[in-house]
Amino acid sequence: MHAAGVRGLRCNIVDIANKSAGLPLEQLRNLAKRIQPFGWHLELLMHVNEYLNLAKTFEDFPVELVFGHFGYSHAKHGIADKGFQGLLELMKIERAWVKMTGPYRICDGNLPYQDMHPFNDAVLKVNPNRLIWGSDWPHVMVKKQMPHDADLCDLLGAWVQDANLRKSILVDNPCILYDFPAYQ
Repeated sequence: MHAAGVRGLRCNIVDIANKSAGLPLEQLRNLAKRIQPFGWHLELLMHVNEYLNLAKTFEDFPVELVFGHFGYSHAKHGIADKGFQGLLELMKIERAWVKMTGPYRICDGNLPYQDMHPFNDAVLKVNPNRLIWGSDWPHVMVKKQMPHDADLCDLLGAWVQDANLRKSILVDNPCILYDFPAYQ
């Protein structure tokens, strides 16, 4: 799988049947130990606001972590939320990456997703070298206005106005995370 280009595994924590049991940390750690020799990462689709000790929980995790959808914490929880702050701490100590994806999934409004702007600013401020962008196409299970990918590209341009920083998020950072050859 590594020779074919696989560089990570994704685990869906959102749809765990028994959420009262908490994170399946032992299983995640065992999985991480199996992929560690390959230099792969573990992507967690989870609502970071549901895990108040996120930074402590993952501070010594065996592989790097990737969190989609800005940590998948609904905008109503705000950036002061303990789980989101834990995500920022993991980014700060370079233990986590954040995918700037799916803002429409975690806010109530439509474009330009104003209530997501503070989340964007927070991840940019703490460590822009740990950010990657994605359109989240094909936009499955959208329960409001379907986003157009061109509008999402324009939104990135509005949120990240510095061209060099935008290149890092779109090109340089993914090359590092996914072990792509460097773009010339």
